[in-house]
Amino acid sequence: MSSLTPADLAHIESQLEATDQLLDRNYPGDDGSRQPIHTVYIPADRFTPTFVADWGKQALTTAEAHGGLEKLGQLLGQEPDLAIAVAERVAAKLSAEPIEDLRLDFEDGYGDRGDEAEDADAVAAAQAVAAAVAAGTAPPFIGIRFKCFEAPTRARGLRTLDLFVSTLAAAGELPAGLILTLPKVTTVAQVQAMDFAVSRLEEVLGLPAGRLRFEVQVETPQLIIGADGNSPVAQLPHVVPGRISALHYGTYDYSASLGISAEYQSMEHPVADFAKQVMQLAVAGTGIRLSDGSTNIIPVGDAVEDAWKLHGRLVRRSLENGYYQGWDLHAAQLPSRFSASYAFYREGLPAAALRLRNYVERTEGGVMDEPATARALAGFVLRGVQCGAVGTDEVKALAGVELSQLTALAHPRLAQPTSH
Repeated sequence: MSSLTPADLAHIESQLEATDQLLDRNYPGDDGSRQPIHTVYIPADRFTPTFVADWGKQALTTAEAHGGLEKLGQLLGQEPDLAIAVAERVAAKLSAEPIEDLRLDFEDGYGDRGDEAEDADAVAAAQAVAAAVAAGTAPPFIGIRFKCFEAPTRARGLRTLDLFVSTLAAAGELPAGLILTLPKVTTVAQVQAMDFAVSRLEEVLGLPAGRLRFEVQVETPQLIIGADGNSPVAQLPHVVPGRISALHYGTYDYSASLGISAEYQSMEHPVADFAKQVMQLAVAGTGIRLSDGSTNIIPVGDAVEDAWKLHGRLVRRSLENGYYQGWDLHAAQLPSRFSASYAFYREGLPAAALRLRNYVERTEGGVMDEPATARALAGFVLRGVQCGAVGTDEVKALAGVELSQLTALAHPRLAQPTSH
C-alpha cells in the first residue's frame, strides 16, 4: 500500500519546480556537436584563403626534415605498430585538414597599430574569411580574438568586433563555425557586456537570437576567486545561459599574474592545474567546453625534437585531465599535436570499444559499467572519430555500433524530449 497521497506528491512537485527549471535551462549537457582538438592563433593580418593549406605543407615539410611522422611517433613514446598507424593518419590529416580551429588575433598577437590600420584589417579579415569559406579552404571553425573589455582597450575591441561581424554578415550567411573570443576577463560584468554587444549585433544585422556565441579566456586570477571570495567563473554559465561556448585557459597571462617567473610558466604548473580544475567544476553539465592553453617552446632550429617531446607530453597530459582542446602557435606544432592526440585515442580504443560492446549487448565482463560511464566511453570514442584518429569502420568492428548509435550513447539527452 502507498502511504504518500496525491497531495503529498503534488507538494513535492511544487517544491522541485524551480530545481527542474534550473537543470533544464542551466545544465543542458553537451550539444553533441564536434569540438576542435586545437585552436591556432595568428596575427589577424596574416590570414589568406590559402593559409590553412600552407601551414599543412609546412608541417609535413618539417616532419620529413626530421625523419618523418613515424619517427615523431616513436619520439613521443609510441610503440612501432602504433607509430605506423598514427603516422598514416596524421599525414592524411595534415594534407586535408591541418587546422581545425583558427583564430585571427587582434589582441596580443596583433598589438596596437592605430585605429585606422586596425579598422582596415578588421574589414579585410572578414572579407578574407568570407572568401575562404566560399572557396572551401577555411577550417571547420574560424573567428577572431579582439581586445579585452578593460577601460584602455574596450572601445577598440568593440569596434573591431563590430566591423568584423558586420562585414562578414554583409558578405552572406555567417560561417557555421564562427567563433568570437573575449580575452582577459576579470569580472562577470564584462561577460554581461559582451552578451549585450552580441545581442545588439544580432538585432541590427537581422540574425537569430543566440546566433553569436563567444568564448571566454580565463587569464586572470580575479575570475577564479573574486573580491568577495566567490568564484566569478562559476557564475558565468548562469548569468548568460547558452551564450558562452567555451572557456580557454591562458597559460602565460594567468601565471604571470600570480608572480610565477617566466622560466616556470607552464600548462603543468600547479597554479595552472588549480585554475583548470575550478574551470571544470564551473562548467560541468552546462555544455560549455574547455580548452587548455599553449606552450611557447616552438619546434624550430636545433630544438625541434625536444620541443616536440615537450609539446606531445603536454597535449597528452591535457587529454588525460579531461581537456580535449589546446592552443597551437606555429605550423611545426601541428605534427606533435595530431600525433599525440591520435595516439591517445588509438591506444584507448580497444578497451573502450570492448566495454562499450559489453554494455550495449549486456554482456558480463571484467568491468560492470553504469550509464554514466557508458556515456564517457562513447564520448571518448566519438571524439576519436571526429578528429580523424579512429575510423567508423574500426568502431563498428570493435564496438559493434554505427556512428549514429555511438552519438546517441554519448549524448542520450539529445534523443529525449524535454520534460519541462
